[in-house]
Order: sequence, then structure tokens, then C-alpha cells
Amino acid sequence: MQSPLQLLLDLFDEPKARPAAGPPAPRIPVSEEDLRPVPGEPLDRVLTPQAFRHPDANREVLLGKVLVAYEFKRARRKNIGFVVGPEGLVVSAPRWVPLGEVDQAVRAKSRWIVNKLEAARERQARLEAARIEWRDGATFPFLGEPAIVVLDPRHAFTEAGGVLHTDTTTLPGVPRRTLHIGLAQSASSAQIRDAVQAWLMRQARSLFAERLNHYAPQLGVQWRKLTLSSAGTLWGTAHADGSIRLNWRLVHFRLAVIDYVVAHELSHLRVMDHSPRFWDTVRTVVPNYPELRAHLKDEPLPAW
Repeated sequence: MQSPLQLLLDLFDEPKARPAAGPPAPRIPVSEEDLRPVPGEPLDRVLTPQAFRHPDANREVLLGKVLVAYEFKRARRKNIGFVVGPEGLVVSAPRWVPLGEVDQAVRAKSRWIVNKLEAARERQARLEAARIEWRDGATFPFLGEPAIVVLDPRHAFTEAGGVLHTDTTTLPGVPRRTLHIGLAQSASSAQIRDAVQAWLMRQARSLFAERLNHYAPQLGVQWRKLTLSSAGTLWGTAHADGSIRLNWRLVHFRLAVIDYVVAHELSHLRVMDHSPRFWDTVRTVVPNYPELRAHLKDEPLPAW
């Protein structure tokens, strides 16, 4: 006779009823690729905070959840300075300021630093996206509108280096502009880029001189010499002797933006600083200069 405990165990161990026999379930084929493990997100990526690293960084600090590796320099100055550029953060300090005080100053400006670094990274991404692959059919901005490169070996275009055609028949109301340059289809990327740049610089010199002559009488000044520059971030300069220097790449922008820069530099022939009187002078000929100035700062241009 079984004990009550054994009877209880037998009750729970009673086998379940088997389902009625039916057709076998179809077999789903499994490939070797299906059996490979799916890679997860790398652990270091999960654990590592967002980071900004200057290529010449010699110090780093954690600002909230953002790691900032910056270049630190000693300089002949009166206070601690911060500069955020395309490469990252640069901090300069007098020789007598201890490193602990520098660290405190960096943390005190953490929000400003991170915002500027994020803006610089976004701008650099836009610049990369705007980079042109120089070939037949490449598109570049000219006076704020796209222009298409057409390699046309039948013509030399010796005088202007190229001819700009405007076609309004393809899409009504949307002009299609093509720049025909006298190069063979086998031309290299560098040759195409140089030919387009040469044409743009010719257009820039002619257009800038025209706009200088337009605004100089309105401002009561006289310019004497125009020079084209290729500066990375400086759009123009003016000297007391009437010499004006303008960046040729301004021809990528629409005319209103170019006019702002021209008026800006001519206004310096009256006021050689950026005082309220200077901006009042600019406003007399370009009333909406703040909007155009912001566009000049924010709009990405092709990387040459």
C-alpha cells in the first residue's frame, strides 16, 4: 500500500494527454547566415559619452555627459579665452592662472561650449554634404541658384573661360542654368574644378566692381582698388586708402547677401570699427542687414 505522500507525488507526475496524431509540421529551412549571431551595439559605444576632440588636444573635461578634449595654450593675455572652431575647442590662459582655475572656468561655460561645439559639428556636416564631385553634370551654386557643369570640347571659350546658358523650356518657371566649359569628357576632376573656379572669379571681379560703384556714392565714399581673396572665413576687408578685398566665393550667394558685404566694407571707409555708428551707416543702404548677415553665417558653401 502506497503512502499518502507517494500518492500525492504520483498525482502530480501523471503524464498529460497526448494530442491526436496529425500531419507533421512543415520544416522551415535555416541557412548558415540565419545561424550567425547578430552583433549588438559595441559596449564602448554604449558606455562612452558624446565626445568632441580637438586634434591637438592636451586636456579634457567631462561637461555633464559630454567629453570635451581641448587644446590648452598659455598666452600673453589678461584673462581666459575660449575659441570654438571647426576642429574643436581651444582655451588660452595667462601664465599666472593655475590649471584648477582654468578647469573651473571651462565648467562655468559648459553650456556655451557644448552648444558651440554642436553647432560647429552640424555646420561641418553640412559643408561635407555640400562638397562637389567635380565632373560633367556637377552642380554648384551661383548667385544663390544651382548651375550645372557641361563639358563642351567643341569650344575653347578663351575669353571668359565658359558660357552660362539659361533654359526655361524644361520646367516652366524654373530656369535651368548650365555652364559650358571647353574641356574634353576625359578631363580630370581637378581640371574641371579649376576651370569652374576661373570662370567664377571672373564673374566675381566684374560683379563686385559693379556693386562697389553702386553703393559708394550712396555712402559718400570712394574705393580705389579691388582685390579678390580666397580666405577661409573672412569675407572682406577695407583699408583707409580705399583698398577693398572681397572673397570671390561670395558669388555662390544671392545678390542681396553680396550687397551686404559690399556695403559693409564700404561703410568701413567712413567708420573703421564696428561701433553702433558703423552699423547705423550700413543700415542706411542695407536696412535688413541683420537677416543677410545671419544667412552669410549659416549657409554652407561648397568645400573647394
